[in-house]
Amino acid sequence: MHPEDIIRKPILLTEKAARQREKERQVSFEVAPNANKIQIKSAVEALFGVGVTAVHTLRVRGKERRMGRGHARLHNWKKAVVTLKEGDEIKFFEEGT
Repeated sequence: MHPEDIIRKPILLTEKAARQREKERQVSFEVAPNANKIQIKSAVEALFGVGVTAVHTLRVRGKERRMGRGHARLHNWKKAVVTLKEGDEIKFFEEGT
C-alpha cells in the first residue's frame, strides 16, 4: 500500500486532538482499517518528513444517526494516534499572511 492509501485524513477539529497536539506532540489520523502500526509509522514519516516514536490504534464504532424519519448507522473506522519525536511538528495550517 502507498502512504496516501494508509493515511486518509488528519483529525484536527476536536478539543482532545488540539490538546494532544500542543502538550504531548501527538497527532490523530483516520487510517485504512487494515493498516498496521508499522505501516502507519512509515506512512507518516514518508508523507510529512517527521520522526515517529509511537503509534496507538483504535477502532471507532459508527454512531447511530437520524436521517429524516428513519435511522442510519455510520461506518466503523480506524483511528491512529501518532507520537512525534522531540522537536518535530506537523503544520497543517500555515500561520501568517
